[in-house]
Amino acid sequence: MNGSTQRDGGFEGESRVIPANRMGRREFLKLLAAATVGSAFLAACGQPAVPAPPAPASGLSGKPQASSSELIKLGFIALTDCASLVMTDELGLFKEYGLNVEVVKQASWAGTRDNLLTGEIQGAHCLFGMPFSVYTGVGGQAGKELYIAMTMNNNGQAITLASDQFGGKVGFKDLRQVKGAVDMLKAKKEVTFAMTFPGGTHDMWLRYWMAAAGVDQKTVKIITVPPPQMVANMKVGNMDGYCVGEPWGGVAVKEGIGFTHITTQDIWKNHPEKALVVNPEFAGKRRDDLKLVMRAMLEASKFIDDPKNKAQVAGVIGKSAYVNASADVIDARLAGKYDLGSNLGQQEYTDDTMLFHNNGLVNFPRSSYAAWFMTQYARFGYIKSLPDVKAIANKLIIPGLYQEVAREMSIPIPDDDMAPFTISLDGAKFDPADPAGYLKQYGGIA
Repeated sequence: MNGSTQRDGGFEGESRVIPANRMGRREFLKLLAAATVGSAFLAACGQPAVPAPPAPASGLSGKPQASSSELIKLGFIALTDCASLVMTDELGLFKEYGLNVEVVKQASWAGTRDNLLTGEIQGAHCLFGMPFSVYTGVGGQAGKELYIAMTMNNNGQAITLASDQFGGKVGFKDLRQVKGAVDMLKAKKEVTFAMTFPGGTHDMWLRYWMAAAGVDQKTVKIITVPPPQMVANMKVGNMDGYCVGEPWGGVAVKEGIGFTHITTQDIWKNHPEKALVVNPEFAGKRRDDLKLVMRAMLEASKFIDDPKNKAQVAGVIGKSAYVNASADVIDARLAGKYDLGSNLGQQEYTDDTMLFHNNGLVNFPRSSYAAWFMTQYARFGYIKSLPDVKAIANKLIIPGLYQEVAREMSIPIPDDDMAPFTISLDGAKFDPADPAGYLKQYGGIA
């Protein structure tokens, strides 16, 4: 039935059409009466009545639709864990929700931060720690707010060491060898390690690893390098090791310049890594559309976690428009199959590969993790004293938004927020309700 004509009658073979703009009240009442009588007749004969068609509350996809066609720009960095954002777009899931989304490649995390704050982009694939780093002044202007809508992935980062400096001296996951090897290298030159953003996830994994290995962070240089530039900088000797997300650990191995010393899932199994981060204007003015963005990305997250789809995902995100790296490297590490390099052999991960959904365990944004990051800032001397971590977490993790979306999609919601947890690398226990007690036990490393 279209908007300009109305078919008369309800009997088979009737084909007279009355223009809608000429249909009077009498004709309309006749139509209504005929439909009612027909329905009652069917019911009397033991047949179910024909229900009235539902109001068009959704588009052709059958999914709820965006309230506006206004463009939404979502940024990403060239890393394997941008997959849920990129694949949402590539699979057409944003369009199925009526969203007008442009996925925009970013040059660095600092650029992503600035583009979010200025409104150049509305949301982005971001380091989980970035909103807390910016708000506390570690990685930006203190007090500036960026919000976490949901976690995008767990695991899948690595600390890569230069083969020509550490090859044969440091084994896989063997922390006992690290300090001696660093001290030997310091006798020859300044030792430099790289991460991607102050207070971000890669920064925290690097510093935590050094602390666990007994390396004095004051005696080495730590620089900031955008993820896609890590391999090129190691090639020319600008750093001796780095922590970054895949595929840049795997690429260093493939090119023979570095080896995987330890993965971040070896440091903290199923740790938070990237998050969907949005600016206050988008979260405030287009809350319903943000929920649709999340719904679409959750669908893509389930798709990526399915083993039979990983090769397809690797082929897509490896393209130059996205990560610009060999699909075979991306695919292998997505599947948990790591060639470590430097004659260290192979390592296979099973339940702690890079995960994007894991039946909802990945995507719930936990305040306890926010507390951990800010406590590490105090531990490593980024901030002078411990802030009110609970208040900041409540401010920067959008209250209840993920729970709403998860319930609408029948995704289980974890009940472990604010529960204590243990870091795999050194067995350190963290109680998010008592970050001061953690600092007393493990001390500050300024």
